[in-house]
Amino acid sequence: MKPVDEYFINQKEPYQSIMLYVRSIILQTLPQVEERYSYKIPFYNIGKKPMIYLNILKGKDYVDVCFVQGILLEKDFPVLKNDNKRKQVRSIQLKTLESLNQENFIALLHAAYALLSKSKKAWFI
Repeated sequence: MKPVDEYFINQKEPYQSIMLYVRSIILQTLPQVEERYSYKIPFYNIGKKPMIYLNILKGKDYVDVCFVQGILLEKDFPVLKNDNKRKQVRSIQLKTLESLNQENFIALLHAAYALLSKSKKAWFI
């Protein structure tokens, strides 16, 4: 079993269901994205550049769907939040499956992909 699959299997509910649902949307929407297991969490990369990662922060009650270049997307997608005062990363915090607007999320995925495809590097700050 791949480490990323093991990661998802070891999550408690409702986090496991939320993460598997988000994962399926990412992989269906952007089949060219590569799923990797880095820093003990799942990442979705374009080549070697990370675009999105999924995480559960200690002491929080949600799945953090993090966009590496989120600061450049937050104006067009106000659903992105600056949690933990991060310089570049912005995220969507999901407490339930129903809290994800799938249509908006797919538009956000396409925008993030287009942005990162043009960028020379993912981490610019």
